[in-house]
Amino acid sequence: MESFSLILAIVVVTALAFDFTNGFHDTANAMATTISTGAMKPKVAVAMSAVLNLVGAFLSVEVANTISKGLVDEAGIRPEVIFAALVGAILWNLLTWLVGLPSSSSHALMGGLIGATIASAGVGAVHGDVLVTKVLIPAIAAPLVAGIAAMLATRLTYSLGSKADGQASKKGYRAGQIASAGLVSLAHGTNDAQKTMGVITLALVAGGAVAPDSDPPMWVILSAGLAIALGTYLGGWRIIRTMGKGLTDLQPQQGFAAQTSAATVILASSHIGFSLSTTHSVSGSVMGAGLGRKGGVVRWSTATRMFVAWGLTLPAAALVGALAEYITGFGSWGTAVVAVFLIASSAAIWKLSRREVIDHTNVNDTGDAEPAGVVTTAMAAVTPPPAGGSATASEDPVPAFPSQVTAERTPTTTTTV
Repeated sequence: MESFSLILAIVVVTALAFDFTNGFHDTANAMATTISTGAMKPKVAVAMSAVLNLVGAFLSVEVANTISKGLVDEAGIRPEVIFAALVGAILWNLLTWLVGLPSSSSHALMGGLIGATIASAGVGAVHGDVLVTKVLIPAIAAPLVAGIAAMLATRLTYSLGSKADGQASKKGYRAGQIASAGLVSLAHGTNDAQKTMGVITLALVAGGAVAPDSDPPMWVILSAGLAIALGTYLGGWRIIRTMGKGLTDLQPQQGFAAQTSAATVILASSHIGFSLSTTHSVSGSVMGAGLGRKGGVVRWSTATRMFVAWGLTLPAAALVGALAEYITGFGSWGTAVVAVFLIASSAAIWKLSRREVIDHTNVNDTGDAEPAGVVTTAMAAVTPPPAGGSATASEDPVPAFPSQVTAERTPTTTTTV
């Protein structure tokens, strides 16, 4: 029978809080393109995603074992170390959610765990080979593989559907988007919920509640699945807006190609135990789909901010985790100080988010769209047109600027300067 100390109970609750933030932070991974193209209504989309995230949590424990048994040395790791790691991960998740950037919850967790472990037991307690082969290499490869696959799939779908009826084709691809979005949600639960399972299992081992090398107990799997499902249902609307409208303008054909490519990459990685960032995979596939349509626009200023956030995630979370571990080292009062800081910081971020409320009613609203940059223009110039020559009714390109929509609908006399 598992025995719990107070610190171990605090760690489990904090881990589930991280899992909750992971859910609403990463809802965009599954549903942003489906919502942005109008294939599903926002609230229905996040509800479906929540259910499938819960189901996905029960499909595998390979990623959980990578974290609980592979990334750091279980010997000498105290529950306070896990608590400090979660503090770093939660704060990074909340900060990036506030500014609407789709950063990696997975890497925030990894960074916090690495930083806290180094502060507690030294660099030797981190297994560098596992970090490189199962975290860093997939972090670089995943968006590239998913992006290239999505770009090729987008070109193929437009080529195959060039002679099809435009409206019928769009309806078919919207149905395909719903199916592929469900697959991404299932994959997200399979990969991301397991990370929290792994952290809780590591804490249980560190606290002597379960034997070393144990798989996650069933109650851990269930609670982690429920926490990420609840977070998913509430919807990370800020990041959904960025992923669905801020990176590129997607049509149903592109959304279907992006989601199918991302789901394939995520499920394959989960099967072999790679602690993959679903955010990296989906973001890469969305950009690939944007480049795959002739005349498609990728907004590179948004993409650049996202890349910077990706690069900062591991070190930033590691630094906060290390500082939190240093303070918890002073004893119970140190742990209390860190807990109060986490709660106060989370409340402050939430209050700041209320200055501009983004929810299911305005998630698809956008401001002035960014013009196509040099890279997008070059890609569009060399992209061959669909079969039959110019764009067809099935392609129906989306204007890059809202002003173009207005100009098309309202006949006016303009003067070119």
